[in-house]
Amino acid sequence: MADDYRIEEDSLGEMRVPADAYWGAQTQRAVENFPISGITFGRRFVRALGVVKKGAARANRELGLLEEEVADAIVAAADEVIAGDHDDQFPVDVFQTGSGTSSNMNANEVIANRAAEITGAEVGDRVVHPNDHVNYGQSSNDVIPTAMHVASLEAIEKDVTPALDTLREALAEKEAAFADVVKTGRTHLQDATPVTLGQEFGGYRSQIEKGLGRVDAVRGSLSELALGGTATGTGLNTHPEFPGLAAEYIREETGVDFREADDHFEAQAAHDAMSEAHGALRVVAGSLNKIANDLRLLASGPRNGLGELEQPENQPGSSIMPGKINPVVAESVNQVHKQVVGNDAAVAAGAARGELDLNLYKPVLAHNFLQSAELIANASETFAERFVAPLEANEAHCAAQVEGSMALATSLNVHIGYDGASEVAKTALKEGKTVREVAIEKGYLTEAEADEVLDPAKMTERGILGTE
Repeated sequence: MADDYRIEEDSLGEMRVPADAYWGAQTQRAVENFPISGITFGRRFVRALGVVKKGAARANRELGLLEEEVADAIVAAADEVIAGDHDDQFPVDVFQTGSGTSSNMNANEVIANRAAEITGAEVGDRVVHPNDHVNYGQSSNDVIPTAMHVASLEAIEKDVTPALDTLREALAEKEAAFADVVKTGRTHLQDATPVTLGQEFGGYRSQIEKGLGRVDAVRGSLSELALGGTATGTGLNTHPEFPGLAAEYIREETGVDFREADDHFEAQAAHDAMSEAHGALRVVAGSLNKIANDLRLLASGPRNGLGELEQPENQPGSSIMPGKINPVVAESVNQVHKQVVGNDAAVAAGAARGELDLNLYKPVLAHNFLQSAELIANASETFAERFVAPLEANEAHCAAQVEGSMALATSLNVHIGYDGASEVAKTALKEGKTVREVAIEKGYLTEAEADEVLDPAKMTERGILGTE
């Protein structure tokens, strides 16, 4: 045997495996069969595979189906996978067999060989067998959707939700700080009645709060675990108590409220839960996109744009224009949205397919969901800390713009009628005057009445100005 490889066997025969690898023959075949993208599963999914294998071993040990020493070694090796000690031992491409069998066997082989070492045996000795021991009572068809749900819900609870909460807090702080900054509202990108900058930021804060609610609402469907259905959902070769017991151990390991699937046939043949949950992520990404776009517009300038916000100077904006500063962090958020929309199309298409008793898009569903979750979490944190938090209001500019707005004429409607208010607005625009000046000149209002009826700050509240 050469120094750089060893020989491992599976049902198809011998395979050369790198000497320092914990994986075995089936993983090596997958590496050679799927040189598709170079994209492999990341930390969340590999961790989830370890969580599932540990939970299964603990359940089988308790049920007397695995010897104590073997089960203990599997649990110890799975703990190392959970901790990230062997992430480099998961080389299988995401684009593989649709059931994810290659990734399941990758986990089985890595854990079996590492467990063999833990017992004092040699890697490849099979004193801990990848199928007979690590995969006992399981099938790729129930392991992979279980790992998919574990990884996805952990990503939501531990990455997405905290990051969105950070952004929500940053927006709430600006909502309070800008509460008294009166500015021109805009609809159709045209001047509209006054609002406060705080009211606009309150709307953004509310968007994120509602997004948190949408994400929270998918917990119930993602908490269902397919484990225990084995090949088709019947549970063949699995102890009747295994699914519930394994789910209990997975719940204990993660701190997330996982449970056995209501219907194992549905849990393996369809992945509507993944489509539903990713839809919530897509909506959140859309909220981030809307907010980032608005802040870019409000900070546009510095002299020939809206200029109502002063953006942070994160980095030079141009290789040719000195002094130019661009809203680069907001632009990265916009790009994340586009990627998530693309991922959503893949998830929706994959979740809706598969034939009869098995959905065959499990790896791509898991990959796209976890990428979206990671992008949203990272973008939200960065957006909050590096763009939203440093924003400042240009109060003088906001006040000057709102005073010159034609939309102030709206509050004249109830006093002089729509036609009269329209005449005032058009005259003001044509002659370069304010609505206030024209309304007084034409005798529609006295100066005292104008102070009451055309007060921009009062226009930001519900009510009819100038009436008892």
